[in-house]
Amino acid sequence: MHTPFNPFIYTWRWFGPKDPVDLSIARQAGATGIVTALHHLPNGSIWPIEEIRKRQAELVAHNLTWSVVESVPIHEDIKLRRGNWEKYTSNYIITLHNLAACGIATVCYNFMPVLDWTRTDLSFQLPHGGTALRFDRTDLAIFDGFLLKRPDAEADHPSDIWANAQLRVESMSDAQKDTLIKTLIAGLPGAEESYTLDTFRQHLEAYKEIQPEDLRQNMYAFLEAVVPVAQEVGIKLTIHPDDPPFSLLGLPRVVSTLPDLAALFHRIPSPSNGLCYCVGSLGARSDNDLLDIIHQFSDRIHFLHLRNVQLEPDGSFYEADHIGGSANMVAIIDALIRLTQNRNKPIPLRPDHGHRLASDLNVQTNPGYTAVGRLKGLAEIRGVAETLSWKMLNE
Repeated sequence: MHTPFNPFIYTWRWFGPKDPVDLSIARQAGATGIVTALHHLPNGSIWPIEEIRKRQAELVAHNLTWSVVESVPIHEDIKLRRGNWEKYTSNYIITLHNLAACGIATVCYNFMPVLDWTRTDLSFQLPHGGTALRFDRTDLAIFDGFLLKRPDAEADHPSDIWANAQLRVESMSDAQKDTLIKTLIAGLPGAEESYTLDTFRQHLEAYKEIQPEDLRQNMYAFLEAVVPVAQEVGIKLTIHPDDPPFSLLGLPRVVSTLPDLAALFHRIPSPSNGLCYCVGSLGARSDNDLLDIIHQFSDRIHFLHLRNVQLEPDGSFYEADHIGGSANMVAIIDALIRLTQNRNKPIPLRPDHGHRLASDLNVQTNPGYTAVGRLKGLAEIRGVAETLSWKMLNE
């Protein structure tokens, strides 16, 4: 009896030895690969071969493989193309050489200024009693205009959102305001920086004169330096879309839409200039056609984040079930399986931003990186993928 082609390498995000979710959970969840980084090394530093191999050995001890680096972070000087950007670009190139020497072939990164992925609520209550991560447009306006007090903030928010923010902030306690501030600027998992309000204002000031096209050209310049190296050593660089995929707090973002991606891949056509296809990030904009992105950039997709979000009328969203939410995840998985069949090569995939469920509610984990919630998400994805794979076998 024939068995279907295995379209995916199932992986699990792990934040290193300090991650409260043990590697044994990854194995129990059905993952064979790990997505991780050397988070203990300063942003912009060279990753030594001995440190890479040490991390690999930690994974091998659990019968796991380091499948994807997420991330080798881009230093802010590179994004601004100021200060020590040349040194940090050189360090990045050396790190790529070192990763390739250790047999790691997929590296994820993003080009979001100052903030990495951003949420306003880390414990949004769900009807079944679990919690999810949430991005609320009104809470963002409260932080921007009334807590951060950024000049001209009002102009960056729709009038109805701003009016709601003015009303809501009046009823917030000091503790609620403090929680919102910490949620936005203290650094979520995977982010390499955290800030106080004062240091955050300083970083925003650095981008005051940086327009979206400036940031885009700085990204192109960086990639024109590193992508040829990645291609030479056999590494696929995969850019993670902006999360959320629009400008916030006056900061430009340039990897948010299909036209953004088309311009990036046209400018740097190397196959090593690839995409981390994140359904939740791209799907947080209702005008992003998620299936069209797969079809148009099928040769660039080298890493998958299959999570889902539930969109709300005002542009807010929360993390939904992995195969629930606003995106048609079954159709997306179907399209991705067909993509891998055409290549005859599986793509690393990981669940992302799991709900806090069951025993997750009684332990402290990194926001979004729970044990039970992600295990549930990966099980849902694997079930859909297995069903579709068997169906295709009989077409």
